[in-house]
Amino acid sequence: MAHDTDYKRLYWHSRRGMLELDVLLIPFLEEVFPGLPEEDKARYRKLLECEDTDIFEWFMQRGEPDDPELRIIVKKILNRVQPD
Repeated sequence: MAHDTDYKRLYWHSRRGMLELDVLLIPFLEEVFPGLPEEDKARYRKLLECEDTDIFEWFMQRGEPDDPELRIIVKKILNRVQPD
């Protein structure tokens, strides 16, 4: 029950109201997040605490997070949609 509640909370926080972010975050949460190691799940939760404008800049590759932990999860999300 607690797992289901936590997932619903993450889903709600992944819906940012900005289409460009929603198309990256929601599929990542649904398809990749469940199989991530705990440290990456923690990074994703930390990412969701950031401002939409910052996240948008990182995903559009106009900058990157100062925090190395956030850089890791941003790269994972970007690699999902544009693999090397």
